[in-house]
Amino acid sequence: MINIALLGATGSIGQSTLSVVDLHPEKFNIFALSAHTNWQEMLRLCNTYKPTFAVMTDERAAEQLSSQIQGGTVVLSGTKALDEIASHEQTDYVMAAIVGAAGMASSLAAALSGKRIMLANKESLVLAGDLFMQAVKDNNAELIPVDSEHSAIFQCLQGGHSGLSKIQLTASGGPFLHTPLAELETITPEQACAHPNWSMGRKISVDSATMMNKGLEVIEAHYLFDLPTQNIDVVVHPQSIVHSSVYFEDGSTLSQLGNPDMRTVISYAMSYPDRIISGVPALDLTQNSPLEFYAPDFNKFPCLRLAFESLEKGGSAMGTMNAANEIAVSSFLEGQIKFLDISIVIEKTLEKARHFYPDTLDDVINNDLNARTIASEVVQAYA
Repeated sequence: MINIALLGATGSIGQSTLSVVDLHPEKFNIFALSAHTNWQEMLRLCNTYKPTFAVMTDERAAEQLSSQIQGGTVVLSGTKALDEIASHEQTDYVMAAIVGAAGMASSLAAALSGKRIMLANKESLVLAGDLFMQAVKDNNAELIPVDSEHSAIFQCLQGGHSGLSKIQLTASGGPFLHTPLAELETITPEQACAHPNWSMGRKISVDSATMMNKGLEVIEAHYLFDLPTQNIDVVVHPQSIVHSSVYFEDGSTLSQLGNPDMRTVISYAMSYPDRIISGVPALDLTQNSPLEFYAPDFNKFPCLRLAFESLEKGGSAMGTMNAANEIAVSSFLEGQIKFLDISIVIEKTLEKARHFYPDTLDDVINNDLNARTIASEVVQAYA
């Protein structure tokens, strides 16, 4: 039995992971679960999977869960408890599915403990890519991407990197691909969260609508596959059938295709180098609409441009950009700023923040906090 610590159990990735586990009860055991505040759903999951540990990062939620839970599950609280279950000696695999910067420290704890990290938290690499990849290398950890695009590239490169020319991430274009720029001024949070292909949380749905999610994935790809900016490309593919491609010097292109369902890449991360049933039906191209591909519009989606520029600048710029984006998206969802203000907040934060090269995790955390302060001040100017 393989013991899994599932960080972010109540989110969409967490739920998809559990659905794959349900198909293979003889292979996988849910050793630990974590959530932030949703103790009611966590109670249901604990009753179903009977994990050894359940972590609620919110202390009041932990108290509520403790008062209701039955059986032998130990309830822990706080962010340090995430590090404990990620690095626990009985944990084999860690599903790192906590959204945003909040998931960075526990992902790093898993790397330092030499675990298999099924990485759905791209911010771990955006904020602390150099430190994270060094921890993976030094501790013989396994890093398996869970983003559909990076999993596709990972799969296409199983034959090796010889002759690799570039990688190309596909982007759905989100709900506003064909919306005129002038109409984006009045976009509501509900419209931004209505993704045409994927069922995701609100923050990542907004990131998809601005194409910042693809920008974060460009940075993630840089670290995962050790490629410079000029060898990473993005193409808009509204159908989300081709998940990404790799190009070789001999003119060959390899792509991974499949129905847009995260259970495919989750099951691959859980079973690699083998494959297991995921519950996702096989792709039937005869039943799909024609596949379309477009060059991204950097004027309409400036967040994607800012991500490329931050990666090129390096150092703290990527963490600053991510922090500003989290503040801007939260402010948009709360009705404080408009949809088009998101990129403005990010750009102005990048202009105001000090740029440097972080050497330690404390440097990364302090830069994140400082950038959030600056971004919050910028938001107030637009609220």
